[in-house]
Amino acid sequence: MTQQTSSSESLPAAGHVPVRQPTAIDAVADAFTNTLLQLDPSFATSLGIPGRETEYADYSPAGLESSAEAIRETLGRLDGLEPADDVDRVTLDAMHERLGLDLEIHESGWDLADLNNIASPAQGIRSIFDLMPTETEEQWRHIAGRLNNVDDAVAGYITSLRSGLERSLVAARRQVKIVIEQASAYAEDGGYFDALATNAALPGGEPLSEGLRAELRTGAECARRAYLNLATFLEDELLPAAPEKDAVGPERYALFSRQFLGSAVDLEETYRWGVEELDRIIAEQEAVAEQIRPGATVEEAVAILNKDPARQLHGTEELRAWMQGLADRAVEDLAGSHFEISEPMRRIECMIAPTQEGGIYYTGPSEDFSRPGRMWWSVPAGEDTFTTWAETTTVYHEGVPGHHLQIATATAARGLLNAWRRNVCWVSGHGEGWALYAERLMDQLGYLSDPGDKMGMLDAQRMRAARVVFDIGVHLELEIPARWGEGTWTAEKGYDFLRQNMSISEGQLNFEFTRYLGWPGQAPSYKLGQRLWEQIRDEVRTREGDAFDLKAFHTRALQLGSVGLDTLRRALLDD
Repeated sequence: MTQQTSSSESLPAAGHVPVRQPTAIDAVADAFTNTLLQLDPSFATSLGIPGRETEYADYSPAGLESSAEAIRETLGRLDGLEPADDVDRVTLDAMHERLGLDLEIHESGWDLADLNNIASPAQGIRSIFDLMPTETEEQWRHIAGRLNNVDDAVAGYITSLRSGLERSLVAARRQVKIVIEQASAYAEDGGYFDALATNAALPGGEPLSEGLRAELRTGAECARRAYLNLATFLEDELLPAAPEKDAVGPERYALFSRQFLGSAVDLEETYRWGVEELDRIIAEQEAVAEQIRPGATVEEAVAILNKDPARQLHGTEELRAWMQGLADRAVEDLAGSHFEISEPMRRIECMIAPTQEGGIYYTGPSEDFSRPGRMWWSVPAGEDTFTTWAETTTVYHEGVPGHHLQIATATAARGLLNAWRRNVCWVSGHGEGWALYAERLMDQLGYLSDPGDKMGMLDAQRMRAARVVFDIGVHLELEIPARWGEGTWTAEKGYDFLRQNMSISEGQLNFEFTRYLGWPGQAPSYKLGQRLWEQIRDEVRTREGDAFDLKAFHTRALQLGSVGLDTLRRALLDD
């Protein structure tokens, strides 16, 4: 890992991205981004911007209100401004949609109850250490300083959760219990923070000074104590008040569905579409199973693939090396031929995450690309055998042409997009929808011609379709399709349904099941985003006829950055 810098002189050329003169609307967006960087130093760290590496955001109600006030002020400054060009029009559209929704969520009070097993401050306060550079003693001193500030960050978070409790806004019991387990694991002897301090070293294994090692040990102890306090608060105060019921109901679900999609969809129509899409994918899988062995069911074909020694990886290092090789080959093959991939964007690192919570995720590059985009695999404890047939499509999803291409393209569009468009605006339905679109595209381009790899892609698509059915069905307590049971959905019925439609380990299944219940509306955004990406592409193709160029379409679309799905449609289809 190289030294990070925010100096504009070190920024890479943006390839074929055009350059435009910043406008008054860009100035408002950039000012809002700077305010966010001040309010959340961890966000600055994630972008590779130096200056406040030891600090955290204020997770208390006062901190949440400060963020809301910054949004109100920004929306006020946008009032009356006229767009100078198409870029401005998209910025105005996106900022009004995103910031207005953020305010709506804040005013609902649900930001006081932000707690789940994957994407809440309980995980974020810890996970920022994964992105901090470790090449110099100064950088390790930053880590020590931030470790010593974990206590205040967690204390602010507890204050917000307690305020939510006073308003009867509390996450479901299942989420509270899993975060108790996570926090307790971070706090235990030999846990994450102890390991971070114990294993601290400079490149090549050169030891740190004794004074710095002492600072790290002190910081680790502080962080452990903070997470022990969080676990105790959750156990003693929040858990007794947490509702047993996982379903959040239609009103709250619709609010968060809009957050993840940037679009208000008819949830019951979407549910019916999800059921139909799941059936269609299963039929496609059955056809591929016939190729793997004539007469085989999908389950039998999967068993054959799992037993194939040529498709097995043993140990996390073998997994990481395989991921890296496949990701590098995809970049080399697709650059120039199907996508614009400038030189700085061609580097991606595949990593084994320092946690064992389950899940695969991507973190973007720093603004100057000195820290590359990274694909992380959090391997559950006890798992050491992996199958390439199931994960080839995952590498394309997280790497190129998926998240890495998408996010790195926006990062490199420095001359075109303001800082808010490049670095702040992220809509799950847009981003995850693109990644699923990318998986299907790789099949269409011939990269999944092997029946096993094709089965893996279909398996992943089946999982995402099943999540539409599960997520909406359970949270809105809808009727179960006859093929999958009877009565209305419950979490327990949903678990059996997921088990039938997801070819993943038990540890991963438990993680995903809990994630969907605690993050309402997020899981369906993948498949719904793919649906819209494909619809928009086909509409543009129809409109342009013989002049349609797929590579040009991808370039134009990705250079918009991540925006809500309604904004995306208007940007690409409105004249």
